[in-house]
Amino acid sequence: MAAQKGKDLLLKVDSDGLGAFQTVAGLRSRTLAFNAETVDITHTESVGHWRELLEGAGVKSARVSGSGIFKDDVADETVRSLFFAGTIRDWQVIIPDFGTVEGRFHIAALEYAGSHDGELTFDIALESAGDLTFTAI
Repeated sequence: MAAQKGKDLLLKVDSDGLGAFQTVAGLRSRTLAFNAETVDITHTESVGHWRELLEGAGVKSARVSGSGIFKDDVADETVRSLFFAGTIRDWQVIIPDFGTVEGRFHIAALEYAGSHDGELTFDIALESAGDLTFTAI
């Protein structure tokens, strides 16, 4: 992937559960991390006592985190209500000139912060809650 502007990564949520995705916020920093746990099948006869892993096993997960300002009052209310209700929804992480990661996510953390001479900001953390798809551009 060629160099990209960090500000171009976009986070959207299916706000009504019907497939209508809306941009959530002007994120100033964001991270998308994929993880795959391993299943160790090493035994006493493993060659050279090297660890062996079971292919295709283990749990895959993804975590999206970011901080910034909400796009508008509607986006703020949407995220806040999803968090307090514990609702799992479809989200999209759009990576320009690369593709889109889409799937169900749970809002694991939602934090608000502000100083007396600045704007209200928020931090959000999403944890995958099902199968994710990647669609290349």
